Amino acid sequence: MEWVSVAPWLLGVLFLVALLAGFIDAIAGGGGLLTVPALLAAGLSPAQALATNKLQSVGGSFSASLYFIRRKAVDLREQKLNIALTFLGSISGALLVQHVQGDILRQLLPLLVITIGLYFLLMPKIGEEDRQRRLHGLPFALVAGGCVGFYDGFFGPGAGSFYALAFVTLCGYNLAKSTAHAKVLNFTSNLGGLLLFMIGGKVVWLVGLVMLVGQVCGARLGARMVLTKGQKLIRPMIVIVSAVMSAKLLYDSHGTEIIAWFHQL
Repeated sequence: MEWVSVAPWLLGVLFLVALLAGFIDAIAGGGGLLTVPALLAAGLSPAQALATNKLQSVGGSFSASLYFIRRKAVDLREQKLNIALTFLGSISGALLVQHVQGDILRQLLPLLVITIGLYFLLMPKIGEEDRQRRLHGLPFALVAGGCVGFYDGFFGPGAGSFYALAFVTLCGYNLAKSTAHAKVLNFTSNLGGLLLFMIGGKVVWLVGLVMLVGQVCGARLGARMVLTKGQKLIRPMIVIVSAVMSAKLLYDSHGTEIIAWFHQL
């Protein structure tokens, strides 16, 4: 268990950041783009920032999931296998990341996120209504639950978008329904990752709990917007978040080279 001294005004700023991140995350994913840099700027070490981010993101994903379940947008009985494999995948990824460098994944991730954004941008009819399902049962649970859950535990950014894409393309769900189901699996993988970070003692509890409250409030508002606005809101949000996320990930990996290239122009 770790405690870090943080000024009250800074806790207020982090609460507001988490509020906005929870709103964005419930609709399109990518809230970690705001919260992780904010935690690092607040003085947390990278390990503390990632661990504390998992704590606060659990609050947001739980709030959105609960809203969707209560509104009967998700039937948990149909998702038992998906949830189980997502949990196992996330724990496996969180265990592996402690022993393996994720540099290759960091290089590939911007391309994957760009692909998601382009997919929803260039396929305007996708997700408008339910379509024929391509995968059922265990095969779908292995792909959407186990594989994406493993990725979320191992690295994380964009996991919500990957879950939603799986439900749209493989389950044939419309975009609003896919987003609702994606949030349940996102909560599951967040929880699995958090448990591993708690065992490692890297969570900064005061900061994480303050941000968790902000996440809960923002996610509830975002979840309500998903069910009321549907595809008209979700599609542009996914495209925008994918573009911003890709730009940030590219800059994080190749910022020095990009700046040097601009100076040569």
